[in-house]
Amino acid sequence: MLGALRAAGLRLTPQRSAICQALAGNKQHPTAQALFEQLRVDHPTLSRATVYNTLNTLVDAGLLLELASAGNGNAHFDPDVSPHVHLVCVQCEQIEDVEDRALAGLARRVAQHSGYELRNAGLAYYGVCPRCQKANGRGQR
Repeated sequence: MLGALRAAGLRLTPQRSAICQALAGNKQHPTAQALFEQLRVDHPTLSRATVYNTLNTLVDAGLLLELASAGNGNAHFDPDVSPHVHLVCVQCEQIEDVEDRALAGLARRVAQHSGYELRNAGLAYYGVCPRCQKANGRGQR
C-alpha cells in the first residue's frame, strides 16, 4: 500500500503510514470516519482530508475495495481485494466476508467474454444477520 501512495506522488507521512497499517489485515470494513477517529488518538494532527485522500488513492490503485453503504450512508473499505462475497446486515451494519472459489472463476469468465481488464469485483448480499434476528425475536430463516 505504501508503494501506491509514493507512485501517486504522495509523501509518506506518519499519518498515511498509520492509515495503511490500520487497514492491513483489517476485517472490520471500516468507514473513513471510523479510521479517522481510531487514528486521531495517536496522530492528533491527522485530518479527515488525509484519510479520505489516502483511501481514494488506495482504491484507485486497486489495493482497497470501496463498498457501498451498509445502511449508514457511508462507504466502507476492505483491504481484501480478492474476489469474495460480502454479507451486509441492514440493521447493525456489520459486514462479513464469505470466501467462494467460484467467484474467481466467474471473474475470469467475465473478463474473457467481455474483453474487459477487470480491476476488482464485488458481490454483496443485504439482509438481517442472525444476531439481529435473534434480538428481534426471529430465528434464522
